[in-house]
Amino acid sequence: MFTGIIEELGEIVSLKTDKENIHLTVKSKISADLKIDQSLAHNGICLTVIDLNNDTHTVTAIKETIDKSNIGHLKIGDKVNLERAMKLGARLDGHIVQGHVDQIGKCTAIDEADGSWVFTFNYEDKYDNLTIEKGSVTVNGVSLTVVNSKNNSFSVAIIPFTFEHTNFGNIKVDDYVNLEFDVIGKYVAKLLVR
Repeated sequence: MFTGIIEELGEIVSLKTDKENIHLTVKSKISADLKIDQSLAHNGICLTVIDLNNDTHTVTAIKETIDKSNIGHLKIGDKVNLERAMKLGARLDGHIVQGHVDQIGKCTAIDEADGSWVFTFNYEDKYDNLTIEKGSVTVNGVSLTVVNSKNNSFSVAIIPFTFEHTNFGNIKVDDYVNLEFDVIGKYVAKLLVR
């Protein structure tokens, strides 16, 4: 489990394809503190550390992850949001995040709002995911509050700290992002369909 509060920005230094898998090597300030078999969220994707080397760590994404996330769009030099799993008994500053990306979304607008930014994202409706006004959503692993919730789109307001300390500062219109919808909302929606 994660909280959606990003701990560090990492940089992709190597991408290797192995059959249908992708091995990503990431350089970061927290890589030296990791251990093999540890779960670590990369842009909101829970991946297992398989190798360590000084200030880098390597993780593997399988086909299921590649199909449902933007991981196949990453390039060497790209910045990724990193978060270690939450500690039991610690404060939950964001919201409950599983690290299981539901689908990708596409950035359709970025509006400056005199000291902050409003990012708008669209997503396909084939998975029946939804947002609600003032509900929680995770974009590239960042826990955010939904504003302007619509069918298959929503906006989020980004404060300067988040813009500077996550990869929101690198997102452009037409970029793809990872979306994880609120787990409690998903259960409620499924129960209502029955």
